[in-house]
Amino acid sequence: MSNITVVVEPREEVGKNANRRLRASGSIPAVVYGGGREAVAIQVDERTMRDFLRQTGSENSVFLLKLGDTGKSRHAMIRDLQIDTVERRIAHIDFQRVLLDEKVRVMVGVRIDGTPEGVKNQGGVLDFVTREVELECLPTLIPAELGLDVTALEVGDHLEAKDLELPEGVELLTEESRVLVSIAHSRVAEALEEAEALEEEERLIEDLPSEPEVIGRAREEDQDDG
Repeated sequence: MSNITVVVEPREEVGKNANRRLRASGSIPAVVYGGGREAVAIQVDERTMRDFLRQTGSENSVFLLKLGDTGKSRHAMIRDLQIDTVERRIAHIDFQRVLLDEKVRVMVGVRIDGTPEGVKNQGGVLDFVTREVELECLPTLIPAELGLDVTALEVGDHLEAKDLELPEGVELLTEESRVLVSIAHSRVAEALEEAEALEEEERLIEDLPSEPEVIGRAREEDQDDG
């Protein structure tokens, strides 16, 4: 859990035009909800949020959300962060109030550790199928990410969500059978195998007699000689 405090201010105006003016002034429109209270429209300094995300490296960090100079503060986390893909800026944020003794559901990224045997020595390629899983735990136990050791994987092998090693107190909500990574033949290796198979087939054809003996005809010639 982060010990960072994020200061926000009440947002008096709402709507597209008001939000556009807010962003132009360097702030981000946001809302905070949950914790048994009504949703409240707020605004937060854009630079402050960028610094926060840079320091924590995760949207799942739990921090202290302080409302201006009112002295009111609650633990919170980011539930949704919308990005303006054109301007490459944060467009809107949903904060959720959290209670430290109540479990929350979060999506946590999966990190690949090691180089698979199938990639290193067997010409295979690693397919990273599922890059995050859903977990449930107390806010203080949320992992930044989950490591997955793929060193022993050979071509044709795969790992599922159930193969993740979870910290104590953390429950997996994603289906246990969900494939996370797999090792498959590369296209180059498949092309080489096909070429080798074709060469072998051509070699076998070349080894066949050019004029195979016709048994029926041989028997007729034997009868004529008699």
